[in-house]
Amino acid sequence: MIPRIIQIGPVRIGGRQPLALIAGPCVIESRAGCLALAARLARLAHSEKIPLIFKASYDKANRTAHTSYRGPGLSKGLAILREVKERYGLPILTDVHSEAEVPLAAQVADVLQLPAFLCRQTDLVLALGASGRVVNIKKGQFLAPWDIRHVIAKLESTGNRRILVTERGVSFGYNNLVADLRSLPLLRAFGYPVIFDATHSVQLPGGAGDRSGGDGRLAPLLARAAVAMGCDGVFVETHVHPAQALSDAANAIPFAALRGWWRQLRAIDRIVRPGARQPRA
Repeated sequence: MIPRIIQIGPVRIGGRQPLALIAGPCVIESRAGCLALAARLARLAHSEKIPLIFKASYDKANRTAHTSYRGPGLSKGLAILREVKERYGLPILTDVHSEAEVPLAAQVADVLQLPAFLCRQTDLVLALGASGRVVNIKKGQFLAPWDIRHVIAKLESTGNRRILVTERGVSFGYNNLVADLRSLPLLRAFGYPVIFDATHSVQLPGGAGDRSGGDGRLAPLLARAAVAMGCDGVFVETHVHPAQALSDAANAIPFAALRGWWRQLRAIDRIVRPGARQPRA
C-alpha cells in the first residue's frame, strides 16, 4: 500500500514523496547548542535538498536514573524550539509525556510525538489526536507491528488522520533491542507513512547501569537496510560531539558523518522506489 501524504510545513512525507529526515539532539542541552546544531542541519538540508524536520526534547521524562539530565523543561524548552523554527524555517518535532503538556507543545511543534513507553496511554493518545497536529507514534518496544492498529484507531477516533508511525526496535531479552525490519511493510500497510528510528534501534536500555548504552556505529547500517525496505523517512539523533552528549551519547551519529550517510540513503531510495519524486537540484 502507498501511504497517504502528510504535510508538515514545507515537508511532505508518504505517497511517492522523497525520503524525509527527522534529525536533531536527543535533548536540548542549551539554547546556544541547540541553535548551533539547528543551523548546521538547516545548511545541510539546503545544500543536499533534504526534506528535514528538526527534533529535540524539552524534557526526557523516561531517563534510567533520577540523577540523569532531563532537559530545560517545558517552558524554556519550547521557547528554544520556537526560536529554531522562526530562525531557520524548520518544522519541529518534540515528544510529549502528559495530557497537560499537549496544548502548550502544540503551539510550537508541528509534530507531537507519542513516546514508545506511553503509546498505549489512551488519554494521552486522545489528547494528542485532538490537538490537530501531526502525531508521530513511536511503536513501543513491547508491541508487535500489528498491535499498532489499536493506537492508530484511537487517534482516528478524534478525527485526526495526520499520523506517522515510527519503528524503534523491539525488546530482545534483558537490556537489548533488535530491529525487525519486516515490521516496516507491515506498519506501512495501515496506510500511514512509516519512519525508521535508526539511533534508538541500536540502544541498550539501561545497559550501562544508570543509563542506556548502545552502539551508534550500527545505526547507519540499519538505516540503509530500512530504506531498502521502503520506509518513508529516517529518524536519527545527531550531535557535533556525540561522546559529550548529555543523553543517548552512545547512539548519536556524529554530525560530520551525516552528509555522506544521507547520500547513501538517497541512492538506495532511488533504487527501491524508482517512481518516487526526488528533490529538485
